[in-house]
Order: sequence, then structure tokens, then C-alpha cells
Amino acid sequence: MQILIGIGMVLVCVFGGFMMASGKLIALWQPSEMIIILGAGMGSLVIGNPKEVLLEMKDQLKAIIGKHPDEGEVYRELLTLMHHLLDEVRMKGLKALDEHIEAPSQSSVFLCYPLVEENPLLLTFITDNFRLMSMGKIAPHELDTLLEQEIAVMQEDMLKPAHALHRTGEAFPGFGILAAVMGIIITMQKLDGPLSGIGVHVAAALVGTFVGIFMCYCLLEPASSAMEGLVRRRTAMLECVRAILHAHVRGKSPLLAVDAGRKTMEPNIKPRFVDMEEWVTNRAM
Repeated sequence: MQILIGIGMVLVCVFGGFMMASGKLIALWQPSEMIIILGAGMGSLVIGNPKEVLLEMKDQLKAIIGKHPDEGEVYRELLTLMHHLLDEVRMKGLKALDEHIEAPSQSSVFLCYPLVEENPLLLTFITDNFRLMSMGKIAPHELDTLLEQEIAVMQEDMLKPAHALHRTGEAFPGFGILAAVMGIIITMQKLDGPLSGIGVHVAAALVGTFVGIFMCYCLLEPASSAMEGLVRRRTAMLECVRAILHAHVRGKSPLLAVDAGRKTMEPNIKPRFVDMEEWVTNRAM
């Protein structure tokens, strides 16, 4: 919703201000300029990026615009789930989790936490690393290094769409100039015509420059920043799991291990220790 509000503010202020200055919106409707600029921009994206990055870009754009679960609620379920799993390990050993981590979509544990179960990235990270731990004893520093490397690789991969959109956004003023130059070429061919006609062609050429700048600074660059923020929020959840698992292999109790994950959360959504303790206590009742 915040993204849509921001887009609305941009459109109202830019085009509203233009109309307040006695501008006519119809003058900005130049389909040929739009085709040149948007076509060049989309084409450059296709040329410079593999199919996987383009598909992930589409998914991330949908994610930043669409409705998403409350982040605080997701963390509540995540911390409670991790305490639940570690409690099972404490009482029955790691082998007790086999039935849950091998088929989480059918697990009586994971189904109790739908916001985590519906997050493929987070769910896979949890199950894969519990599976790794169940294969044999692993030193705390070894596990921490493995998880750090895994998260770094995942983050770099997830940031590729944002970086690609950023590079394309930076190029859009250039595409606007390209369209404007082509418009001036057309204007030069009309120099023997009436002065009013020449003015119309110059205005059409300048629309190309406007569209390029507008697309860059009002839409694509902000969208790129929002996508990068989305990736960092997703990565933060993995860092929370990493801290919990590291604390667990160091011999901490389930509650203290989960508290290690709580400490990695951003201050605006981080619960108090007593609140987290109440969550896991209520789960156990």
C-alpha cells in the first residue's frame, strides 16, 4: 500500500503541477517517443540479464507492490517454530525431526506456523540446515561459517534483479536523450514548414527527455531501492535462524538459543524477552 501511495503522490504532483502551469496533458502523449524509450529500456534488460534474473525481477516487483504478511507476525511464528523444533531435539534428539524436515508441507509442526510454511526461502533454509546437523556432529564455528557463506551467496543472487533494474534506470535519461535527438532530426526536416509546426515537433522531442528522466528518478530507481530492501528483510530472517542454530550447537537451551535470534531483529519489530518467552510458553501449553 505504501508503494502505491508513493506512486500516486508522484503522479499527482508531477502532472498536477504541469497542469497548474497551464500545461496540457495531451501534449505529453507522444507514442513514438514512448516506444523508443521503453523499447530501448526493456531491450537492454533482456540483453544484459539471464532469464532467471528477469523472472525473479518480476516476482520481486509483484512482492513490493502486493500485500505481504506483517513482518512482526512472521518473526513471532519463526521464533516460536524454532523453539518448538529445538525443544523436540532437546527431548528426543535430532532424529525426531526427520518426519518434519523431510516433508514440511505434511508436518504437524510446520503446519502450525503457516506464515513460515508459506515462505519457501525460509522454510528450505530451516529444513536443509537441520538436515545438515542431523548427519553428524558439527563444531559451532564450522556451522556458523557455512551458514554465513550460504546466506551471502543467497543474498547476492537475490540482489541481482535490483542491481539490473538500477543499471537500467540509470540509463533511462540516456534513452530519453536518444528519443529527443531523433525528434530533433525530424524537426530539422520540417524547417521549411510553418513555425507552429516546428514548435510542435520540438515539444514532442523534449517529451522524450522528460519521459527518460521521469522513468529513472520517479519509478525505476525507487523500485530498485524497494526491491533491495525486500531482499535485505528476507535475508534478515535467515540471519535470525543462523543465530539460533549457532547458539543451539554451542549448547544453549532452546529459550536462550531463540533469544540469540531475537537479538538480530531490527529494533522497530524486536519483541521484549518477556514477550518472546510468553509466545513459546503459550505454544507449549
